[in-house]
Amino acid sequence: MNLFQIEIFIKVVDIGNFTKAGELLGMTQSGISHNISSLESELGIVLLNRGRNGISLTDSGERIIRNMRNILTEAESIKQETASILGIKKGKIRIGSFSSFSSKMIPTIMSSFRKEFKGIEIEFYEGSYEQITRWVEEGKVDIGFTSLNNSTVSLDYIPLIKDRFVLIIPNDHRLKEYEQIKVENIEGEDFIMPRSGCEISIQAYLKEQGVSPHVQLSAVDNQTIMAMVREGLGVTIIPELALANDSNDLTIKPLFPELSREIMLIIKPQKTMPPVVRAFINTVKKSVKSFM
Repeated sequence: MNLFQIEIFIKVVDIGNFTKAGELLGMTQSGISHNISSLESELGIVLLNRGRNGISLTDSGERIIRNMRNILTEAESIKQETASILGIKKGKIRIGSFSSFSSKMIPTIMSSFRKEFKGIEIEFYEGSYEQITRWVEEGKVDIGFTSLNNSTVSLDYIPLIKDRFVLIIPNDHRLKEYEQIKVENIEGEDFIMPRSGCEISIQAYLKEQGVSPHVQLSAVDNQTIMAMVREGLGVTIIPELALANDSNDLTIKPLFPELSREIMLIIKPQKTMPPVVRAFINTVKKSVKSFM
């Protein structure tokens, strides 16, 4: 068993396909298959189910994949610690984020980081709050961005920014002339519910305020939601980070009482933080300050 075999195994599991994993690693499908088979032979267990519908982890594979990820993480830490002695010139960092933070903040953060650390490879994954938390716990990513309402004691949290929720209405809506909208004023309105994770906060807020709009539609993509509002299909509440740059043809109003979510950076607790992770976190903090 060697680190490269473990890396191949993890890549196949994450991608879910031998051929695509081979393309990313610069190997043939047969080469990928041979290395996985060699790893299974060395361990004496079957790690993957192979079928017409693709691949999946066996029970044995499920039990040891976290250990495999930990091995790769520790190996990367050794490389990065060595790099820190020479100056951070090489290494890899894996980032997980949710869509609205990704579109508004991640490009700026990555650009700032790459200017200073040109030799660092960045792997980026996008998913829901739950997926991001799980990826950090499992070691699939080194750093995750999520919201506090998904907190777990097994991770360390670094608060970044408060993201305020706003009401989005069509330009000809009856509430357009108000400076701030009391949430009670949307009682009975046709409502479009986001389904990207923030709906938990929205639903709890509406329930707490005793307001029951008519939820007619729901959607995951924020651009789809805003297009629905634009067409007069309903109003919605979304975080400010989710607002598109081309939202001038919609009316955006602050809510009373205010609703906000806290954006957090999450990492696994560790005795010694790898230098490249520490450097990335510092870049995040600087970028967030300039954004606020």
